[in-house]
Amino acid sequence: MLTIRNYSEFETYLGQELGASSWHQITQEQINQFATATIDHQWIHTDPERAALESPFKATIAHGYLTLSLIPFLWKQVVDIQNLKMEINYGIEELRFGQAVVVNSEVRLKVKLEALLNLRGVTKATLAVELEVKDQKKPAFNGKTIFLYHFISEAYCLP
Repeated sequence: MLTIRNYSEFETYLGQELGASSWHQITQEQINQFATATIDHQWIHTDPERAALESPFKATIAHGYLTLSLIPFLWKQVVDIQNLKMEINYGIEELRFGQAVVVNSEVRLKVKLEALLNLRGVTKATLAVELEVKDQKKPAFNGKTIFLYHFISEAYCLP
């Protein structure tokens, strides 16, 4: 896992692959909890018996937005951003879903630092992200996610 303490350290990785997270299994319990939280109980996500009979996947699948919501959790397994006052999820761009994630599949996030801007002391990081599905050729999604990082003064962030 990489450790980044300030803008200058972040900048050294511009244009580079930063790594991949650990594999995370998406369970039916997690899918059901997401359905409850988002009030999206479509049978293809929450009814294993019906999905086994009627779904082209022959099983339930994770909500697309559930897979997206894993980005911050999985990103923190790739890079440890330290010395922060605040971190903000700022946006997602050029997102494309490549395939469904069948229940009990394992996924991991691959990340590349696409762009980095210093906006008067606020670091805007654009990350090219891809959610791989174990033993599948196509990713669940790919796109760019943007975070804003408010670092503590560079003077306090020596390696």
